[in-house]
Amino acid sequence: MAKKKSKREFVWLECVECRQRNYRTSVSVAEGTPKLKLNKFCKKERKHTVHKIRRK
Repeated sequence: MAKKKSKREFVWLECVECRQRNYRTSVSVAEGTPKLKLNKFCKKERKHTVHKIRRK
């Protein structure tokens, strides 16, 4: 039996200020590419900053 193709894709979350890729998460790409901005903790900046989707 063949595996079903997944409609999820792994992406990196990159800090807007220091451009460091800190987190990896999966997003649903069934309806196109989502525009995702999350407030996450940046280890380099040592504070909460906005993180955007970045593909490798």
